[in-house]
Amino acid sequence: MHEERAFSVVNNIEPTNGYAIAVSGLRKVFGTVAAVDGISFDVARGSTTALLGGNGAGKTTTISMLLGLIKPTTGDIHVLGVDMRRARHKALARMNFESPYVDLPKRLTVRENLRVYGRLYGVKNLPARIAELADELALGEFLDRPAGTLSAGQKTRVGLAKAFINKPELLLLDEPTASLDPDTADWVRQHFSNYKKQSGATILLASHNMTEVERLADNVIMMNKGRIVDQGSPRALITRYGRENLEEVFIDIARDRRKPSREEEGAAVDELLSINPSEEAAQ
Repeated sequence: MHEERAFSVVNNIEPTNGYAIAVSGLRKVFGTVAAVDGISFDVARGSTTALLGGNGAGKTTTISMLLGLIKPTTGDIHVLGVDMRRARHKALARMNFESPYVDLPKRLTVRENLRVYGRLYGVKNLPARIAELADELALGEFLDRPAGTLSAGQKTRVGLAKAFINKPELLLLDEPTASLDPDTADWVRQHFSNYKKQSGATILLASHNMTEVERLADNVIMMNKGRIVDQGSPRALITRYGRENLEEVFIDIARDRRKPSREEEGAAVDELLSINPSEEAAQ
């Protein structure tokens, strides 16, 4: 036991109590603006957690820090047990990222793109893995075409292939179905669900599609102005805010119509009870 602990510390791998992501006191300041302002959260292994908030809430900055693309101003990040400040290379090969806002090199063919990313992720027997994905995602007819010539739907399938190329334990998704028609979006969501069931992978999803979040997410983290303002299961949040769906909850939080916590309600009651009747009359 002590030997195992010593090995973990030396290799910058820390026990995270079953969490795929463990974030503590995370803060990122650009100039005088705190894009992410001291957030802490955990994502359980094998779960799908949604990171929600309006534009500028800090979602993309948070994901960028989880990927190691942006260095935090302060705070700690552990991904798959790895301290991302000290040894992010130990985690990067075990995770992947997908966003329709990030284009693959347009002049490379689909096959060439997958070869590049496969090598970056250290995928073994890469030709066989590309053939497997081509069959699974129906890439065969355009596998040797330049990525820049593909339709939106074809690019979506290639993006999925890139996201699955290394069979990641953790998938970070930023608006994965943005701008897709309902049929294609449903097809994409189904592939993520199937992959999670088959592999036991963990998914962190940033999305503005509340129906998508209600369908996929086990847990929701709500952000506003760089801070976490609430979290829970979709059903728990809907019930807590007395709303019909998660979209209405999202609007309440984005417009600062947040339900007070039990602690806040209790403090308000205590304050009212502490008012002296003579003071109240004087007011």
